[in-house]
Amino acid sequence: MSSSRKHHIKSLMLSIAKGLLEEEAKEREEERSRHMEESCPPVSMPRSMQEMQELCRDINEKINVMDEERYDLNIKVTKSDKEIEDLKIKVQDLMGKFKKPVLRRVRMSADAMLKALLGSKHTVNMELRANLKQVKKEVKEEELRDVGDWRKNIEDKAGMDGRKKMFETEA
Repeated sequence: MSSSRKHHIKSLMLSIAKGLLEEEAKEREEERSRHMEESCPPVSMPRSMQEMQELCRDINEKINVMDEERYDLNIKVTKSDKEIEDLKIKVQDLMGKFKKPVLRRVRMSADAMLKALLGSKHTVNMELRANLKQVKKEVKEEELRDVGDWRKNIEDKAGMDGRKKMFETEA
């Protein structure tokens, strides 16, 4: 098929489609005007207070009916959406292919993990340091006193008497 023939056919299809779209728009406008005439008759302004109250009651009743219809349609839509989701899940089950979710590593302390698993009622403290008994270091004052003069220590330990004293004190 030549390019001029293709172009001619394409332009014919576009013109036909344009005509169909215009007809659909006219039909929609006619449908809308027909619906408005049926559901919303022209308002005649009442002369007295009683007629005005009746008009307000009628309008209020119509509003209530429309709200009920809107609510019913909303419920139907949500119900059908849920059914669609259920059917999608069934189709995936039948096909046997599942998309595995990407799992991310979560840093969590042991306390937070136990709290998540057991609930907030059970509080378990996993910090072992908190349960340990604290011990204060005692500084030996005697050793510090003996260290005072370094020459005296050397003279005491010099010779055999000094070595003998060292072994006697350690044993």
